[in-house]
Amino acid sequence: MPQLREDDCLSWGDALFLYLERPGMPLNIASVAVFDGAISLADCIEAVSSKLPLIPRFYQRVVIPPLNIGLPTWEYDPEFDIHNHIREVRLRRGNDADLKAAAAKILSVTMDRRHPLWDISLMQGLEGDRTALVVRAHHCLADGIAGVGLMNVLMDAEPTPIAPAKKAPRLRRPPRRAAGTSPLDGLINSYIKRLVTMQSEVAHLLQRALDGSQEESPSEAKRLLPEFPTPAERLPFNLVCHGPQKIAWGEIPMEQIKAVKEATGTTVNDVMITVLTAALRQYAELLGAKLKGRQLRIAAPVNTRGSGNPGDLGNRISFVSVSVPLGVRNPRKLLAAVRDKMQSLKNGHAAEFVGLVGGFVGMIPPALQALAGPVVSQLPISLCNTICTNVPGPQAPLYLLGHKMLRLYAYVPIGGEIGLNCAMLSYNGTAYFGFTGDAQAAPHLHRLEKFLRLSFAELQKAIGMRPHRPRQPAKRKIASVPKAVAQEEQNVLAASA
Repeated sequence: MPQLREDDCLSWGDALFLYLERPGMPLNIASVAVFDGAISLADCIEAVSSKLPLIPRFYQRVVIPPLNIGLPTWEYDPEFDIHNHIREVRLRRGNDADLKAAAAKILSVTMDRRHPLWDISLMQGLEGDRTALVVRAHHCLADGIAGVGLMNVLMDAEPTPIAPAKKAPRLRRPPRRAAGTSPLDGLINSYIKRLVTMQSEVAHLLQRALDGSQEESPSEAKRLLPEFPTPAERLPFNLVCHGPQKIAWGEIPMEQIKAVKEATGTTVNDVMITVLTAALRQYAELLGAKLKGRQLRIAAPVNTRGSGNPGDLGNRISFVSVSVPLGVRNPRKLLAAVRDKMQSLKNGHAAEFVGLVGGFVGMIPPALQALAGPVVSQLPISLCNTICTNVPGPQAPLYLLGHKMLRLYAYVPIGGEIGLNCAMLSYNGTAYFGFTGDAQAAPHLHRLEKFLRLSFAELQKAIGMRPHRPRQPAKRKIASVPKAVAQEEQNVLAASA
């Protein structure tokens, strides 16, 4: 009888994403990719089908053991049908606003756990002779880094697609296990291994802390400790998420970001966090917040794969907490504050500490996690104000069936009292910002698109650079906005300052 292999079980962290998910709060990662030309559903299905044997996990579904005794396992779906995972959506108007609304509707719904937890929606009728793909995978299957790896597998690096082999590769599926024969054994083995690993991690972290304490004062060491154990002071968008979700997008040329970086002696990440903070400050003020002396606590995921394959599935991340001042309106001073904070985090052990805490949380028995997860996700506790991912994507064009990918917007889920998040991803010379917001917690999410542009232009102006000008289509869209709307926005900002 086939035995349960170690990689048949979800990790403790991956399983936690399953337990925390509830209606109105799907926990998926996703991307919206825009291509030139028209792509048919049949061609899309054929192209993806030819690549699936390279990703065996995409044939597997999650199986929950009876009474949650043991970790969930990956098992091949005996009724796998790719038509359950690739579907076509016809846009009504075909503009970008229509695409965002249709994508947000898809991302607001949880996936069917009877089948593998991924899908692709082919968005037809996009103006300008374009087609879009909404690619979605559950967070228990992949994190943002792995998601980029998946895009590299599904896409081609050349305009001419590689011809499929005459004989398509077949996936060899192991014999199906009898239900209930080995999940408990797998749980015990995994638990023992996790205890041994965490013992080593604790010893390593303590040694590094002791080594660092010889060079740092007690006050400095305390300053470097992560802030997650204490609740963050709520901002207007820190409300329990009930759905539906909305999305908004922004983009800045990487060349412009790197120019600011070189002129100020900072990093690309410093510049992007600074611009995001300034945009969120304007948005919070629009919602009526008073921000003098307030801090924005950002949870930033950190890749823990080391030199491992970025395409490995599952979650290999920890988090660091970055608190930046919201009351600083001078862009140069805000950038300096962000730079100092990020440098302190690099010198400390915050990511390791949070990863260790997450490891202890992950060792809570699965049955208790499954029972408490949906409740915990609705508690009025905000450990941070927002989550911001920054994932380096492909820096050369990718193609699907010869169609060039023009834009790539990432998506990060929201949940609990974190009603607004941002996913930053660079692709082919452009930094793309994808905002996710709960409809009640973050109304008027589209305003962030303008605030992002204004914040970057203000930073450029503050350091003596010519402000970035958006691409021509964006200029036409801005010019078409009624003057009354722009004046109303300025009046709101002035009144809340």
